[in-house]
Amino acid sequence: MNDSRKRFGATGEDVAVEYLCGKGYRILQRNYQLAFGEIDVVAYRDDCVCFIEVKTRENKLYGDPFEAVDEHKQKTIRKMAECYLAFKNLEDHDVRFDVISVIRTANERFVIDHLEDAF
Repeated sequence: MNDSRKRFGATGEDVAVEYLCGKGYRILQRNYQLAFGEIDVVAYRDDCVCFIEVKTRENKLYGDPFEAVDEHKQKTIRKMAECYLAFKNLEDHDVRFDVISVIRTANERFVIDHLEDAF
């Protein structure tokens, strides 16, 4: 992935985190990485640990960003979540998997769509 794509993705994650904070989420971690994958955002709200995948796009020309979170990606995120919960001793909390779509419009604004309990 080239640097401009990485920066664009990071910008989308920044927008998503700002959105989540505005909705009362507490950010526990960003870009949680293990050898087999990464979770973009881990957040906490209403006694629930939320694992959030952020998909940032310029448009929907190649499909809805939610479609990019396929079965394989979901399996990886679930496995990552298990590791995170065990490492942080949070196994007793409710867990949810969300996807946030961030689309940058032509006038440099962002449209956010938050799908809670996506999978």
